[in-house]
Amino acid sequence: MIVTDFAIQYGDHVTRARRDGRPVVALESTIVSHGLPRPDNLRVAREIEQTVRDNGAVPATIGMIGGRLIVGLTDPEIEQLAGADGVAKLSVRDLAVAAATGADGATTVAATSAVAAAAGIGVFATGGLGGVHREANLTFDESNDLTTLARTPIVVVCAGVKSILDVGATLERLETLGVSVAGFGTRRFPGFFITDGGFDVDWQLDSAAQVAAFIRARDEQGVTQGALVLGNPLPVDEQLDPALHDRTLAEGLELLGRAGITGKGVTPFLLAHFHESTEGQSLAVNVRIILRNAALAARIAVAAKPAPAQLGFSVPA
Repeated sequence: MIVTDFAIQYGDHVTRARRDGRPVVALESTIVSHGLPRPDNLRVAREIEQTVRDNGAVPATIGMIGGRLIVGLTDPEIEQLAGADGVAKLSVRDLAVAAATGADGATTVAATSAVAAAAGIGVFATGGLGGVHREANLTFDESNDLTTLARTPIVVVCAGVKSILDVGATLERLETLGVSVAGFGTRRFPGFFITDGGFDVDWQLDSAAQVAAFIRARDEQGVTQGALVLGNPLPVDEQLDPALHDRTLAEGLELLGRAGITGKGVTPFLLAHFHESTEGQSLAVNVRIILRNAALAARIAVAAKPAPAQLGFSVPA
């Protein structure tokens, strides 16, 4: 089938939520197709959506099916992305090309943020951000997540930057790009698999209501239209053992260099290495991360209601 209507489409549950003014949380689909192993990916995708519902909001998983860009995938559509081979990994620059070619695709942090903001959704839950890759001074390898967030008015609830990346350089780039960064209940930037990523942040927000106040202040001031990266650290007793993390990361980086993998292949390769080398411990941590972030994002979305106009987004009928 050739797609002729390339406009963003909406799942029925999201359409109803938009009509009724209910809080909505955007969710990415790369965690389903590229971030978690089968069959855990489908189970976890359903748990993420249920966690959003349990905390009072409506989940909107974003992805592409047969060239149709959809905000609010149905369960069969999520199952399709979870089980199919050859699902494209879509950043912002890939969206139109993938639509034109009728592709199935999973949206990254960058693409999910951009599509969510275009759809009037102000809060997005993910696991960890992309960022500046190690040795980027030689490779210029940097995730499009960063530049997209600089121009996208959305709150991204995450566990920091994926610890396989250069966290310090990523924070420097976020500062340069004017992206707001805060810790949730902490002034330390979380390290994805580990609680403390080793760097301070300038700001701390302590409640969903305070994050909602940030959204209102940003939009009423009208000075900046970038994202807020809200680092939500795992409790210390839920993190991956730091020594195991450091050892596994060093081994993975060595293997990565031998294999000559670069670009989009880096993150899936290293996450798979973590899963195998830690005998599933990193997977369990990854799941805890996204479920905690989904719960917090839902609470923020609820706190930001009941005045959608205050969010500063155009909410189509």
